[in-house]
Parts: sequence; C-alpha cells; structure tokens
Amino acid sequence: MASSSLYIVNPRSDFLSYISADVIAAGGFAPGAVMGDLPSTTVAALAPEDFHISLCDENLSAIDFNHPADWIAITGKVNQRKRMAAVADEFRRRGKRVIIGGPLATLSPAELRGHCDIMVTGEAEEIAGEFFAHLRNGNPQEHYIGGQPDLRTSPRPRWDLYPNHRALTGVVQTSRGCPFDCEFCDVIQYAGRKQRHKPIANVLAELDQLYALGYRYTFLADDNFTAYRSRCKELLAAMAWWRRDHPMDFFTQVSIDAARDEELLDMCVDAGVTGVFIGIETPNPESLRETGKRQNLRIDLTQQVKKFIERGICVMGGMIVGFDSDRSDIFQTQFDFAMSSSVPIFTLGALMASETTPLRARIEREGRLITGGPNTQAVPWGSNIQPRHMTMDELQAGLQTLCNKLYSPAAFGERMLMFIENFAKVRGGAPSAQNDDSVLREIDRQALQVAANVRRLGEKEGRMWNRVVAATARRPQAGPYVTRMLFHYAQARFMFERASYWEPRLAA
Repeated sequence: MASSSLYIVNPRSDFLSYISADVIAAGGFAPGAVMGDLPSTTVAALAPEDFHISLCDENLSAIDFNHPADWIAITGKVNQRKRMAAVADEFRRRGKRVIIGGPLATLSPAELRGHCDIMVTGEAEEIAGEFFAHLRNGNPQEHYIGGQPDLRTSPRPRWDLYPNHRALTGVVQTSRGCPFDCEFCDVIQYAGRKQRHKPIANVLAELDQLYALGYRYTFLADDNFTAYRSRCKELLAAMAWWRRDHPMDFFTQVSIDAARDEELLDMCVDAGVTGVFIGIETPNPESLRETGKRQNLRIDLTQQVKKFIERGICVMGGMIVGFDSDRSDIFQTQFDFAMSSSVPIFTLGALMASETTPLRARIEREGRLITGGPNTQAVPWGSNIQPRHMTMDELQAGLQTLCNKLYSPAAFGERMLMFIENFAKVRGGAPSAQNDDSVLREIDRQALQVAANVRRLGEKEGRMWNRVVAATARRPQAGPYVTRMLFHYAQARFMFERASYWEPRLAA
C-alpha cells in the first residue's frame, strides 16, 4: 500500500490585527506568533502514521511553493480569505493538488470551490479515516462533509511538527460551540450551539505536551470557556491540581455573566487563568438588545469587569461600533466607557455581517449589504453594512478618531494605572509562571524587549511608560500582566501606523 505526503499550510492574515505579533519582526527579530497554530497541528494528528506530514505557518516562515508533497492542504479563517485563495492558486499553477478546509471553507464553500481540487467542510475527526484512505489510494472525492463530533475522538495535536520556539502562547481547545445566540457571531454556524467538551484527561495530556515544549502561557481556545459552569469548575479543579507541578498561566474567552459566580472566579485564579477576553461590544443597551447579547444587559459592565481584575485576572475587551442603534455620539460614549474601566487593551472594530449569520440575512433583506469597494474589508475597520443613523464616511472617521483617542499615550496610561491600582485587591492571584526568568525562551525575551521599547515611540510614550513602571514597582504582582499589555499596546500602535490609521494630532 503506497504512502502519501501532505504539506499543511496556514496562510498569513489578509491584514494586521490586535492579537498578532508583527511587531516582533518589526523590532529586528525573527518573525514570531502570539499563538501556535492549532488547526494545522490537529489535522496533522488525524493523518495515518504512514503519511509524511510537514507544516508551514506563514506567520513564521515563507511558504515553499516547490514542496514535493503529494497533496497541499490549506486551512484558514475569514481573515485569511484572500491569502488562502492566492496560495491555493499558486500551488495549482505549479501542478499541485490542493485541499482547502477550515472555518472559512465551512461558512463560504462556494467562495473557495474554484481554488481547490478537494474541499472539506465541517469538522474533520469523523471523516478523517475515509478521507486519508482516499488520498492514499489516489481516488479522493471532490467534497467531504464533516459533522460536529464527540471531542473524545479529537487527537492530541502534532506540536512536535510545529516551530514552537517562535510562538509566545501554546493552545489547547477544551470545547467547541457556544450556547449564546449573538446575531453577528458565526461561531454557532460552524461549531454549533450545543457545546461539546473534551475529556479532562485529554486536556491535561495536551498541557503536559505544551509544558514539555517550553510553553508557560497557554490559550484555552474555547468560544466560551465558562458557558457550562459545572463542567468548567470540574476542569478548573483539575487544572489547579496539575498546575502544582507545572507552573503555567492561561488566557481564555468568557462572557461577562461569569462575574456573577464568585466561586468560579476564585477557581479561575487557583487554576492560573490570569487573563480573559470578554466581548463587551458596547455600553449601548439598545445595541445589545438588537444583537441578542442578553448576557450583557441589566448589569453594570464596568463593575463586572472590575471583579475579574480585583482577583488578579486581567481583561482584554472587545468593542464594536456600527450597530443599528448607534448614532454619531456612540464614539464618545465608547471612549467614556473605556476610560471608566480598568481595561487597558480593547480590540475595536466596525460591525460586520459575516457569512451565514442571522445578521447577514437581515441586512440582505433590508437591502443594506455592501458588496465590493473599499469598505467591505474584514475587521478591524471595514464594514459591509450601510449604517442606519450615519454615513459610511462618518462611521470610518468616528472609528479612526476613537482608535486614536483610546490608544493615545495619556489615555492608555490612565487605564493602565487604574488596572494596576485595582489588580488583585480582593484576592491575590496565583503566582504567575511568567515571574520565573529561568524558563523564558528567546521569543519571550524578545516580547519583553518590545514592551520595553514602547518608551521609545515618542516623548509622550516615554512619560506614560515611566508612570506605569513606577506604579508597577509599588505593586510588583501586576508586573507580568503589565508587560503583556504593553506588548499588545506596541502591536496596536504598529497596526494603526502601518494601516495609516494613526494620527498623532488626534492622539496627543
């Protein structure tokens, strides 16, 4: 029986983002990634032992278009759509057979069908046996459709094939799916509303693997880590036990309603969950109602966020403008809300109507979907929705002004000082794994240098950096988290400047 070979490619994003690490290479270092690439390492793990597998993360190394593999597999998300198509076309031009799968293929198969020989939609675990057997025998189908499998069938990723030394953060996925029904979100369209959970023993085995590879910071890549409280608490208890012998910190995504469960917050601290991303979206209750973000209603968002920070968990917030209820005053409202919080880093973008979402269907029915043209680029700043109460130019100008105000040295510095003041006031966080200099890798030290170099961006940045460092000296337990947020600030500023979105006169 003939063996076969597979070259799995994760193309770079079509644009810079808040959570990428382009600023590392810009600082004169080798390219780095904020996170290791979980999809490609998972696909590699699904392949039979007789397959020769090699990986390419284009964020870290150039694609080898002359690779001798029998098959080229390309996976990617919405933010990679243009690059996925271009890479696929180049391989096919050279006579290679191309497979495309992943979230974008699942959400928009027609868009990518003409760029590949084989398309895989849905999740791959249940169809992997048949799929790889057909590749081996040289008689594959044109389209394979996966379902939403039991995660007990998901293998341990092949991180041994990945350039881990250039990724800051390891990745483990403990569940797929989200029970919420936000109108603009496409997660449930490909992962489902019923959350499926990976066995805890499997999660710990993956953590063992990442720890052995040198990672001390790991992203728990769940769409909503705390959605099912009893399951989440069971996992957190196991992580706290595991962490006694394996110092590691974790970052994950949660909804704001987790703040109502103080036992859950305390268990997050004990398990080493030192950071969370929360989709705050907007303080405008009308916009929250229209988009179905009910979990953010009837609460004081600022106070709920503060509960995380007071326990030693830093928060990165998601912020969206361009809802139907938004008027021209929304930009000032969002800025005022941000400045009342202890959240230094916000990912800010315009509302997008993504494929297959209820929002997309509604906007199409209303005749407000914009196709083509400069405003239909994906996040962070474009939109394909004609706003209801402002022009597209007003949306773009307001968004740019808000970005500049939020990330001006003075405003960012004020939020950092508020974060440091409130950090771990109620319950001290678990000792951070980031405090041990002896386990820092080269990429970790380079990220620290990027954070330190913020003070060299300008005179105002230097004054802000000095104030933040002085405040951190008085609360040293906040140190690792302050450094992390300064790194993200450097990336945001780099992104704004490269996209010609940064206007120093607005940021003064």
